[in-house]
Amino acid sequence: MSFASRKKQKRRRRHDRNQPKTTGQHALEHRRPTALRNAGMRLYLDNCMFNRPFDDQSNIRVLLETEAKLKIQEQIRSGIFDLVWSYILDYENEKNPYRERQNQIDHWRKYAQIDIQEEAEVILQANILYQLGLKKMDALHIACASIAKADYFLTTDKGILKKAVVVDMVSIKDPIDFIKEVFP
Repeated sequence: MSFASRKKQKRRRRHDRNQPKTTGQHALEHRRPTALRNAGMRLYLDNCMFNRPFDDQSNIRVLLETEAKLKIQEQIRSGIFDLVWSYILDYENEKNPYRERQNQIDHWRKYAQIDIQEEAEVILQANILYQLGLKKMDALHIACASIAKADYFLTTDKGILKKAVVVDMVSIKDPIDFIKEVFP
């Protein structure tokens, strides 16, 4: 075997060693760009998420959640993720005392692929969630996400995040954990 052949063979082995050891469908998923893997993923952002950029950014946690939220919104705008909207988002946003914030949040409605209106199934699911210890408005938000078959319910509300373990109808995450999970 010539020197050039041995060198080429050595390079090929080194290349193979650096490739992930995956098989089957997972191997195909791994090779797809992140944007394509996440295409069509449905996200429900609650009002805490939409209001996060308006909070005091001197707290490092708030700043990181804001950056994560802005990255998520960028992906929604570019069509990577599908935004889910609901009548509860409209209701809570109308109660926002800051008109400019209200307008900026309302602007996101146009990006929604799905808009959930009040219906019996939403109320039924919300009542079940309320009995599990969630607040009424939080239960309604999560029920809307569930009816829309959202993949993730994103929030910065610590009360909801603590109760996430009792909710099995949608994956509840804060924006930082979501980014870590979806963009490894």
